[in-house]
Amino acid sequence: MTSTVEPGTEPYLPPGMPEPAPGGDGLEAPYWEGTRAHELRVQRCNACETYQWGPEWVCHACLSFDLGWTTVEPQGRVYSWERPWYPVHPALKDRVPYLIVLVELPHAGNIRMVGNLLGDPLQEVVIGSEVEAVFEDHDEADPPFTLVQWRVTEEG
Repeated sequence: MTSTVEPGTEPYLPPGMPEPAPGGDGLEAPYWEGTRAHELRVQRCNACETYQWGPEWVCHACLSFDLGWTTVEPQGRVYSWERPWYPVHPALKDRVPYLIVLVELPHAGNIRMVGNLLGDPLQEVVIGSEVEAVFEDHDEADPPFTLVQWRVTEEG
């Protein structure tokens, strides 16, 4: 199950933050196209079928250059987390503390992605908690983009 940020709610990304965009080489463009379609896409080697994240030109496992992109279940579990109390950007000065999670994706070879954890920033975070992707659309941006945030679905 995937979800989107509820209409009318304040986006997690505050105004003034740099907007994410694919790099000039286009390597991660399939990821961003997937987020716009509310799909979680990661690289997978066509030679050895190993999943990998972040995007690279070469497979981490077999060194093949034959990499593709695949849509994976937007569900995982909390592998690690952090609660920053100091803003890393001026636009976050009124948003601290916030939660950052390292999410392990069991449907994608247990690769891990970093993201924000939605909800109360003072909530107890339990390693192993099940999480789901939440797609936060920014249609007002030029070009529009969608962020992947995470929400706890049950305790691990």
